[in-house]
Amino acid sequence: MKKNSVYIILICLFYLSCSTIQKSPEKSPVEYVNPYMGNISHLLVPTFPTVHLPNSILRVYPERKDFTSDLISGLPVIVTSHRGSSAFNISPKNEFWGAFEPVINYTYDNEKIAPYRYSVYLNEAKVQVDFAPSHQSGVYNFQFEEGLANQLIINTRNGKLKTAGNGISGYQLIGQGPTKVYLYLEAEQPLSYAGALNNNEINFHQTEVEGKNKALVLCFQQMRVNIRYGISFISEEQAKKNLEREIKTYSVDKIAKTGKEKWNDALSKIQIEGGSESDKTVFYTSLYRTYERMINISEDSNYYSAFDNEIHDDEGSPFYTDDWVWDTYRATHPLRTLIEPDMESDMVHSYIRMSQQTKEGWMPTFPEITGDSHRMNGNHAVAIVWDAYSKGLRGYDLEVAYNACKGALTEKSLLPWQRIPNTELDVFYQEQGYFPALYPDEEEYVKEVNSREKRQPVAVTLGTCYDDWCLAQIADELGKTDDYQYFLKRSYNYRNVYNAETAFFHPKDKQGKFIEPFDYRFSGGQGARNYYDENNAWTYRWDVPHNPADLIRLMGSPENFVRNLDQTFREPLGTGKFVFYAQLPDQTGNVGQFSMANEPSFHIPYLYNYAGQPWKTQKRIRDLLNQWFRNDLMGVPGDEDGGGMSAFVVFSAMGFYPVTPGSATYNIGSPLFENIKINLGNNRIFKITAKNISKENKYIQSAKLNGEEWNKPWFSHEDIKNGGTLELVMGDKANQNWGEKPENAPPSAEKFR
Repeated sequence: MKKNSVYIILICLFYLSCSTIQKSPEKSPVEYVNPYMGNISHLLVPTFPTVHLPNSILRVYPERKDFTSDLISGLPVIVTSHRGSSAFNISPKNEFWGAFEPVINYTYDNEKIAPYRYSVYLNEAKVQVDFAPSHQSGVYNFQFEEGLANQLIINTRNGKLKTAGNGISGYQLIGQGPTKVYLYLEAEQPLSYAGALNNNEINFHQTEVEGKNKALVLCFQQMRVNIRYGISFISEEQAKKNLEREIKTYSVDKIAKTGKEKWNDALSKIQIEGGSESDKTVFYTSLYRTYERMINISEDSNYYSAFDNEIHDDEGSPFYTDDWVWDTYRATHPLRTLIEPDMESDMVHSYIRMSQQTKEGWMPTFPEITGDSHRMNGNHAVAIVWDAYSKGLRGYDLEVAYNACKGALTEKSLLPWQRIPNTELDVFYQEQGYFPALYPDEEEYVKEVNSREKRQPVAVTLGTCYDDWCLAQIADELGKTDDYQYFLKRSYNYRNVYNAETAFFHPKDKQGKFIEPFDYRFSGGQGARNYYDENNAWTYRWDVPHNPADLIRLMGSPENFVRNLDQTFREPLGTGKFVFYAQLPDQTGNVGQFSMANEPSFHIPYLYNYAGQPWKTQKRIRDLLNQWFRNDLMGVPGDEDGGGMSAFVVFSAMGFYPVTPGSATYNIGSPLFENIKINLGNNRIFKITAKNISKENKYIQSAKLNGEEWNKPWFSHEDIKNGGTLELVMGDKANQNWGEKPENAPPSAEKFR
């Protein structure tokens, strides 16, 4: 009895001790975000640790050559360009350290970055820096450790600055045109003096500077200096208004708290349970990166457009720009269609307004703050328009969008990196149905061809086929029967460059002969641009996202199709890595010849679904996510490019992917999480549950969609648009019978209608 009493006492003490243990509070979505993920890669710079609110004008990150650099160049005010150039710059110093220079380089330590806050210690200057952004404004706190005359040097790079009250105002020219970004900045502490920086000395009698690499110096007697500022693309006065509307404090803590709440509101649109902590970090970090572009540049219902250099009334629909369309049409825009439908509608409307503001009326191909830079190839804005419309988004004029897209595809040259009217190559394409190629020793005779980017004839042909398919669907929706038939026929032009003997898309000369001899790994010069673009023929072999069923027919059978897919993941590089990547630096993240690091590859692992072997899609997706996306500095395999790669990760981790934007269908893969809730808006929730899921249990054993047995490796947007549930039962061995019947394959081409 005594012995039993002791046991009872011990059990009671155990449960009592357990009840007093405090559970760790659950992390909010933004606390999982690691902005450093992917800041280093084997060759390229995949990601930047950007501090900003979702889709906001104001974006900053430390300016350094790369993550491993021990120097940062001053402190940023706003990032403005495609690859991170910033406008203005702030360099703190005191009278005991540092020469007066327009921009000071610092060694730094204890840097901390969250999406809503940045802090760093500048070693030699002995200054602790703290920053938080709002939408069009920001606040900096500087804590100096020594000095009675502490200075802030504000550099304009190329523009004009002048003192204004207890701070400064001015503008900087960005890009090659007349686009300006304006600044209004004020300090909480009174200025002891201000002056212009000339030849590394302060001119106290000059309070205005203009030109390149000019700067003003603000001097304070206090050890702590707080500043806040607004930016604008309209005027200095508007920059001040933006600041006054958004920030009424000098407290970084308060602004960061608001920013954190806004990030949690955005990231909480997708809620996940299960998976590892690392999986959650990769997921929410990827989701955060899809919110960096496009950016809302409406300011008090007005916006500056670089497409006509005018100020416009946004008429209640915010104006968005800065989009890397070649990368983002594939998954970033379709993701936004799901979780931010109102924003996506405004973005489509913004594209239409851009086209209306140009003299030609063409839909842009790569809109930035400074206008349409027309990078890469293709006219994929048509895919953005049709994908949004096919999934029920409205709020824009489809007829106007159609005319702008049609002009871009029929009047503007298809040449990469050019925004010019049709050339003789375009006339040839319209007559012969393919872009002609040159032989390796043949000199370029068309003066309009970009000397670096070349013709890219196979990439241009394939990309245009998809664009034509999207345009055909819009024509059909609008009742334009002749146009529908014309562009639908053009969408099959990929057949004109298909080599039936090799089952590759193969460049042809203008006489219709295949370029021979030819190496599908290495022919095409730097980036394979003489024939493809950034990737070799193994990637473009699968670049028919609108019609995989026809590609299966071209290859002879589903078995041949799968065999060729398998070989893509097995084919060796064919040379040493240093030779391969010297020619194809964008084709990294290799699994055989498959490149996880470049956008044209993203849909390839899902193509097994079309050929009766969806279990291989499940295996490939899980392996690729595990191999190439990790919570560390090298956790991204190549250029992230405006949310393009991150959206692939978000979709694939949820277990489905939009192989064909504009199809209103999704291919099923293999999710990473046990429970996923996607907020579609208006109290509509799409749930995905994966029973028995684990690292090993990656294969679908059975499925139900909205309560009904589901044996298809895809579902439609119609199935989930009002909410619903996809239930998956997972196992560690492939169920090769699930989804394998030909009639259950995802639809292709005109059957998407």
